[in-house]
Amino acid sequence: MSTFIFQKHLSRRAMLRGAGIMLGLPLLEAMTPALASVKETKRAKRFVGMSLALGLHNPNLVPEGSGRSYKPSRYLAGIQDLREDFTVVSGSSHPGVTGGHTAEGSIFSACPNARGSTTRNTISLDQLMAKHLGHETRFPSLVLNTNSQTSPSYTENGSMIPAENSAMKLFTRLFVNDTPAEQERQAELIRSGRSVMDVVGAEAKSLQRELGSGDRDKLDAWFTSVRELEQRLAANESWTHKPKPKVKLAPPRQIPRDNEVAVERIYLDIVHMALATDSTRFITLHVTGNNVQGIEGVDESYHNLSHHGMDEEKLAQLALVEQGVIHEWAAFLRKLKTDKLLDDTMVLLTSNLGNASAHDNKNMPVLFAGGGFKHGQHLAFNQQDNYPLPNLYVSMLHRLGMQDEGFATSTGEMNDLEMKS
Repeated sequence: MSTFIFQKHLSRRAMLRGAGIMLGLPLLEAMTPALASVKETKRAKRFVGMSLALGLHNPNLVPEGSGRSYKPSRYLAGIQDLREDFTVVSGSSHPGVTGGHTAEGSIFSACPNARGSTTRNTISLDQLMAKHLGHETRFPSLVLNTNSQTSPSYTENGSMIPAENSAMKLFTRLFVNDTPAEQERQAELIRSGRSVMDVVGAEAKSLQRELGSGDRDKLDAWFTSVRELEQRLAANESWTHKPKPKVKLAPPRQIPRDNEVAVERIYLDIVHMALATDSTRFITLHVTGNNVQGIEGVDESYHNLSHHGMDEEKLAQLALVEQGVIHEWAAFLRKLKTDKLLDDTMVLLTSNLGNASAHDNKNMPVLFAGGGFKHGQHLAFNQQDNYPLPNLYVSMLHRLGMQDEGFATSTGEMNDLEMKS
């Protein structure tokens, strides 16, 4: 029997309990829908967010001038064949986000997180997209890291999603068929998850009878999300017996752990194939590796170079690393463009660090490509009074057909970022 006890005022920590299962209730006061209904759209249904743990040196990244007549910076000079396919954004950041490296969790959530604070995180952009549109593919989303399991991808309750950090396991998961026994084991795990939803759902219905009309409506909305999770689990079960796509890309056999740029290339090749086979549409890749001595002309670690203190020798080596990072990102864009996927895929390259040497979270590096937007410009905002980067996230959500009123600390869509006709 249920051990849930109803009181005149529900505790903010109230739980549903049954058959040894516990699930936290939603807050039943002043809650508003996060999103309007999702509209069908024929374009821009994919998102790839690539984040760098150690930032990019802004003097080498930010162009001279603004608008469409900008002069390419050192890092952008070699990718001008893609000039009309990406936008450079400077002078933007996440309001209320500080803490240097500890702000990694806010890259895609934009959740304010002051230094020393225990602020709870909020859902990340990729997971919000996957929640509403991820059911259309075998994998609702992919969360990846070149070196560790940390990620800037967070669930609705603020829990970090551990990243896949093995390129070989990622390739196998995407493109190697499971044995019949493994398929059945996965299906049984999914069915078990659905039975958990059945128990919690029955408990929620019992609770509804004890609530006022306002809270019944709010609990019903939460219960709807539980049913949606059941539906997603059912959809996942249907995928277990479907063959995975065959690709010409060879599986990665050896990872060059002394060259983070080469590791990035391996992951982006797999990401390209994941998109090309429509295995998933929402992906984050966090670049965290520290070993770059395998790059010609580099003899220090990535972290040490990022803390350059304006030392000329360190800056010269750092430029070799960061130039390589951007060139691999550009090569990824070219592959998407060749496959006619770029106009349907929003690709973001950014970092929580605008100045890694000073652990400064202002003036985040931002390159934004594809997705059916008009590009070929430098959006130069105020580097002393930064523009809210969450506005870009709102523009992306709207491009997906999710007419959400805002995201985190956004104030609207991003200024001067227009869609193609």
